[in-house]
Amino acid sequence: MADVAVIGGGAAGAAAFGELLARFDGGTVHWIVGQHAPGRGVAYATSDDQHLLNVRAAAMGVFQEHAEDFLQHASRQLGQVKGTDFLPRRLFGDFIQAQVGARIDTARRAGRSFRIHPESAREIVSRGKDGYAVRVGADRWLEVGHVVLAVGALAQRPLRTVSTTALASGAYELDPWRLDRHPQAPRRVVVIGTGLTAVDTLLSAAAKWPHAELIAVSRHGLLPFNHAALPLAPYARQEALNQALLASDCPAAMFRLVRRALDDAGDTDWRSIIDGMRPINATLWQRLTHARRRQFLRHARWVWEAARHRMAPATGEAIYQLHEEGRLQVLAARVLDVDGSAPLQVTLRERATQLVSALEADLVIQATGLDTAVAYGAHDLLSQLLRDGLATADPLQLGVLAQPDGQLTHADGRVQHGLYAIGSLLRGNLWECTAMPEIRAAAHRLAVHLSQASSVARESASELP
Repeated sequence: MADVAVIGGGAAGAAAFGELLARFDGGTVHWIVGQHAPGRGVAYATSDDQHLLNVRAAAMGVFQEHAEDFLQHASRQLGQVKGTDFLPRRLFGDFIQAQVGARIDTARRAGRSFRIHPESAREIVSRGKDGYAVRVGADRWLEVGHVVLAVGALAQRPLRTVSTTALASGAYELDPWRLDRHPQAPRRVVVIGTGLTAVDTLLSAAAKWPHAELIAVSRHGLLPFNHAALPLAPYARQEALNQALLASDCPAAMFRLVRRALDDAGDTDWRSIIDGMRPINATLWQRLTHARRRQFLRHARWVWEAARHRMAPATGEAIYQLHEEGRLQVLAARVLDVDGSAPLQVTLRERATQLVSALEADLVIQATGLDTAVAYGAHDLLSQLLRDGLATADPLQLGVLAQPDGQLTHADGRVQHGLYAIGSLLRGNLWECTAMPEIRAAAHRLAVHLSQASSVARESASELP
């Protein structure tokens, strides 16, 4: 019998663990969660109810086959809620834990073997055809047949333009979710980034320091667009558009097709067209060459991210209100330098004029979002896998190279059988793979595959003389 190890205590790890509990009976399912609350990860560990899901409640779930609807869970906590609501992320973190707990109870009654480890995975060693050895904690080893990497977001690395003096000052914050480490109220806060992470950071900073001036800066100065208050009617010609997109292999041509559809859509909201592309986004990405992907990342990523990953209406209204009150400025500029100590000196080059200017900030918060550059990160386990050749960094620093089924690619180009990834590590392979709908579908497919492979292996072993 071959055990399975799921590494990562966030939402992706919870989805993989829960799916395996429901169907894998070929051995023990190990969930290596680390020291944080299992299931919540960075995304759902927040306690700030201003941090809202950017997906409607009716579309949220942990597992492909729901035992309980998120709406039911939310209604017990908040009273009556609607499927069209955008609810606090904290609430979905509670739901993940409840759903995993229910799966654990069911697995225990069914006699399934599992174990949850509150330590971190430190090392993975290949055992060839016998699978892998996973070092948990200081010196405990697990012998398993398959490993699922669900490590989630990497710890933020400081921008190259930030001096060691600024980092040592305590006035430069790399973790936007830890504003509690700054008890003294700043007069001016600069947030680097204007994506969804930066938006949540701005809301928390505005509430924590009601008299602080807030400045958000990014290269294009574009905040995420807003979701519509209610679900939108689908675009009538979406299928034709998707087929035309699939026939193209150039980002510029794809954007021309989308713009043409927007021009011809009449009363159809542009957001319906973008959302209607969701089923084919991974295929579109996979059909692009390396050069075309680089072109997209350089020239179009910023506007795609803002249009695709939108703010809840209430979040957008709160940001608009901060701007109207004069408390928030959003700048389109490149950060050339951050230096000094309390206050920090932030040097910017404005996008429109190319003029260089400097401003003082009592606190600078780096909120640039998801970091997938595994070759440069400080994640000990991923660094070990790259060093030993069990994994290969994506050339565009979008996680690791992998096969369509999520199995990693060895440094020599062959498939690293039995070593899988799920979630953000597969961005180079799938581009969009970090939202819960994609994660739960991937976790389901992987659990079904591993369960079937385990059954085949047992049948083959029973036929041996």
